[in-house]
Amino acid sequence: MRILLLLLFVATQVSAQTKALVGGTLIDGYGGKPLLNSVIIIEGERIKAIGTVGNLEIPKGAEVISTEGMSVLPGLWDMHVHLMINGHSDYNHWDKKYMGIQEKVIMPSSAHQLLLAGVTSARDLGGPLGPSISVRDRINKGEIPGPTMYMSGPFIQHEPYPGTAEFRWGVKGAEDARAKVKQLAKAGVNCIKLIDQDEMTEAEYMAVVDEAHKNKLKVVAHSHRPDEIRRGLKAGVDCFEHTGLAAAPEYPEDIIAAIKERTAKMSLGPLFWTPTVEGLYNYEYVRDNPEHLDNTSWHLGLPDSVIADIKQSIKYPGRLNYFGLNPIRKPTLDKKVNQLKNAGVVLLVGTDSGIPMKFHSQSTWNELDVWVNKFGFDPMYTIRAATYWPAVAMGVEKDFGTVSEGKYADIIAVKGDVLRHMALLQDVKLVVKKGKRYK
Repeated sequence: MRILLLLLFVATQVSAQTKALVGGTLIDGYGGKPLLNSVIIIEGERIKAIGTVGNLEIPKGAEVISTEGMSVLPGLWDMHVHLMINGHSDYNHWDKKYMGIQEKVIMPSSAHQLLLAGVTSARDLGGPLGPSISVRDRINKGEIPGPTMYMSGPFIQHEPYPGTAEFRWGVKGAEDARAKVKQLAKAGVNCIKLIDQDEMTEAEYMAVVDEAHKNKLKVVAHSHRPDEIRRGLKAGVDCFEHTGLAAAPEYPEDIIAAIKERTAKMSLGPLFWTPTVEGLYNYEYVRDNPEHLDNTSWHLGLPDSVIADIKQSIKYPGRLNYFGLNPIRKPTLDKKVNQLKNAGVVLLVGTDSGIPMKFHSQSTWNELDVWVNKFGFDPMYTIRAATYWPAVAMGVEKDFGTVSEGKYADIIAVKGDVLRHMALLQDVKLVVKKGKRYK
């Protein structure tokens, strides 16, 4: 009797810990030919084996999940999100009213929405320090659902904007710059977010980057204005964000030359860039088709009062000041992104998710869709920019970014051929993160 009970216990453990994804077309993130009729064996949190139907034995007692007719790929990364905001159009109002519930309500809600959209890893660039670290750690402990988060904590800049001191830290001199970076490093952030470096002294922005690197933290810097890029390149930042607020039709020649010079230095590794284009590119479409805003996926985890507040703030999409310059900015995006690509930077998928009318449940797939269907990027290139390369950028490619033996089982699936129809990612059917199925 004891032996029988032991066997039943072992069988139950195998069933609980072992999964087999069977039948789908695997796009593993490395960029090679997709694997048809794939079988992926997951044991616990990690991938045990990969093969094909008929050639890889499925362990007895394993939970078999059919992926027939599906594209199976690594969980997506979004390299530029803001968990602290969720589509509201008035930042001043939002910051004053909801800062006190960031840690318990707003940021967990945003994280959960990202996960169910197929985003299993994300980089949060700018938020209150305590809540940022708390939410990240609670996710890692399995207390709340969300992607594996990489947090910058507060922005580092010349001077905080009025009313933003909880998540924007100003620096006054090189010594203060180093002290602020040390404080963030001690708190456990994953990277440093530097903005408005063109308003700092050279000693200040150089100190931020140098101190971050001394603490083994990568520096992510804004690139809205030409001098932000020039100074960022001089200081040796690791990744730039955005394609610029200026309406100039292209990047100046000296900046492109400097980028090419930097990307040619192979010993320094890739220069990464997160262009965050979908919010600007899709604005007119959302404005003219506001039913898009009625998708209730962004309500997840938010109190009714907050949902009502967000709805009211975006009731008239065509009146939002945030997008006032869009008519002259949008036409520059395609040219600038291709300039960067042709100059040798490694582009990363990121969305600025959380900005007005851009919800965590929808932004990431829209970014990939714009790259492929508006800019003409190769679908495989685009998928790698949302899987393999982000893991490399964050230095965690040994554990994340591809579907391969030994790595964490971060896997999603959509019905149909995602390489032919990138928009299928708006309806992710399967989400597995670290071996646990969330959808």
